[in-house]
Amino acid sequence: MPRITRRFPAPVAAVALLLFASCGSSSEAPAGAPGARPGTLTIGAIPDQDPEKLQRLYATVATYLSRELGVPVEYKPVTDYTASVNLFRSGDLDLVWFGGLTGVQARLQVPGARAILQRDIDAAFRSVFIVNTATQLSAVDTVSGLAVLAGRRFTFGSESSTSGRLMPEYFLDRAGVGPDDFAGRPGFSGSHDKTIALVEAGTFEAGALNEQVWKARQEAGQVDPDKVRLLFTTPPYHDYHWVIGPGAARRYGPDFVGRVSRAFSELDPADPTESEILELFGADRFIPTDNDNYRQIEEIGRKRGLIS
Repeated sequence: MPRITRRFPAPVAAVALLLFASCGSSSEAPAGAPGARPGTLTIGAIPDQDPEKLQRLYATVATYLSRELGVPVEYKPVTDYTASVNLFRSGDLDLVWFGGLTGVQARLQVPGARAILQRDIDAAFRSVFIVNTATQLSAVDTVSGLAVLAGRRFTFGSESSTSGRLMPEYFLDRAGVGPDDFAGRPGFSGSHDKTIALVEAGTFEAGALNEQVWKARQEAGQVDPDKVRLLFTTPPYHDYHWVIGPGAARRYGPDFVGRVSRAFSELDPADPTESEILELFGADRFIPTDNDNYRQIEEIGRKRGLIS
């Protein structure tokens, strides 16, 4: 049989060639360019509170960011504070809600990482010291008053927590109370919620946690005032913040960090979903921050051997 040769009209052939070229080069489209598919933006957070609350909060954040940024966003829960730092260092997490200490630890291990946002309350954050009422300790109004905790059973939160360990330990040191001055080695509860529970139960006579969680649990009626009370509220310091890795800008384009910042700073309290995010974060709004705001945290962390 004679070979049948089909010839396409020139315009059709041109379109076919364009389509072929497009298909063959789609995987090489520059990050941030129209049609580029740089993958999923992964977000995470230190596990400082009840896991169910964290899952609800960050799942909502992921959905919101995906809508605002136009990219797929996935929340990856972590097992502990150290895991959040390690996963950020390895690039498995792009954007992480860190405490002051973990944020510094993470940034120092990832050149180009940036602190970009904090809540309005994080520019002047505080820790609280609480005591079991059976101790009969009364509230004190100066850092030096923390000396009354010497000889007591005491628990911090996580070992890497800024508001539950680093800053409380710093203020205790100023009061002349070191780890060897407690009744036995101090405990590490793992989270602020657990610190309250352990002190309330009498497992420890006193503990330290962040002021925001303490107030939130009080307002929710989850603290028994007959069993646990406030001893002292610390002076303010910078704490929680969002840190973004340099890989995000490489994948999504140089304007991506600005887009993420706007997505948070423009959260609208009048919108039900956006209002829920602010409420779950315990904030009225997000404000810009930068690496320099955490110099005090870095200095204290180095002195205490928590940053090498």
